Amino acid sequence: MNFSFIHQIFSDYTLQVVLLGSLTIGISAGSLGAFAVLRKQSLLGDAISHATLPGVCLAFIITQSKAPLILLIGAGIAGWIGTLLVMLITHHSRIKKDAALGIILSVFFGFGLMLLTMIQRLPSASKAGLDKFLFGNAATLLKEDLHTMMILSAIVFVVLFLLWKEFKIIVFDKDFAQSIGYRINWLDIILTTLIVVTIVIGLQTVGVVLMSAMLVAPAAAARQWTDKLSIMVLLSATFGALSGMAGALTSSLIPNLPTGPTIVVFVSLIVMFSLFLAPNRGILSDYVRMQKHRKNIRLTSMLKNLMLFSEINTDPFHPHDIAALDAIGRGAINKTMMELSKKGMAQQFADRRWALTPEGLRMAKRLTREFEDKIYDQSTS
Repeated sequence: MNFSFIHQIFSDYTLQVVLLGSLTIGISAGSLGAFAVLRKQSLLGDAISHATLPGVCLAFIITQSKAPLILLIGAGIAGWIGTLLVMLITHHSRIKKDAALGIILSVFFGFGLMLLTMIQRLPSASKAGLDKFLFGNAATLLKEDLHTMMILSAIVFVVLFLLWKEFKIIVFDKDFAQSIGYRINWLDIILTTLIVVTIVIGLQTVGVVLMSAMLVAPAAAARQWTDKLSIMVLLSATFGALSGMAGALTSSLIPNLPTGPTIVVFVSLIVMFSLFLAPNRGILSDYVRMQKHRKNIRLTSMLKNLMLFSEINTDPFHPHDIAALDAIGRGAINKTMMELSKKGMAQQFADRRWALTPEGLRMAKRLTREFEDKIYDQSTS
């Protein structure tokens, strides 16, 4: 067995930092993204991430420093201001939230690009490297940056743990939370601030443009597998961590392959896998359930038709020609009759005619009685 790659992970300083940084952002973004997705605020992450760009640029212009902590503080302030502006616009105007998010996203991002262009023309432009914040540059992460990311992530998780009950109730029933005395506006601000901090954590690794994918995609994938919030948060964090690690390792193996976009590709693959194969909400499981439902409809319809034909002949077990059944049935009649025969509800005679069995007759009467009761309940309600 070749252990060279494993040895590289434990001996390569840059790879270790990038791997841990990607793992940190994957867990943080996945956990907070679950709340954004459940609150139908997926566009919020996109707006906040784009709104951080002018903060990065202004922080550099004011301080003339490329220190990551200073730039990230500027990004956090800009993202938080953008979020507050969205709240103000929606609360004090007739503009809907999706439109407000679109306005803030485009205005802040356009302003950030304008500032970035101005910085490129400054004498120090070649040394700034602020354009790396657009798509991220995980290779530039330092140990100090990793420590900052871990500290911020720890703060996010502590707040999330302390306010878990409050966040859970405002996600599913905000009106009830307000009726029992919770301060909804403050909780909204705190939760949004946590999302801002999470986005700021991932700017260096994933970048402004792709950060929204890290926030939304793991949660969207996790939602396909469960209906419980705690499990969804754990799954979302796991998907984010797996995609972060896979992206970091893949980009280290392939020269000139950027880490941020690679991480997003892996998390997109997880989303596609979940959309198709998740047992509860997956496309494949929906197709299987639909086919099973259609099959049950064909079987129950044929049982009722057989009973109606038998009542005409005053013999509940009178056999009927397949052509007569085909004239009133739907779909593959032969296949349907074979299924009924396997269930012991119909039998075929030597002349290829079909008749109900005692078990089939009992089932047909029960289905008819249930249908009549349902119609009666609907007419009296």
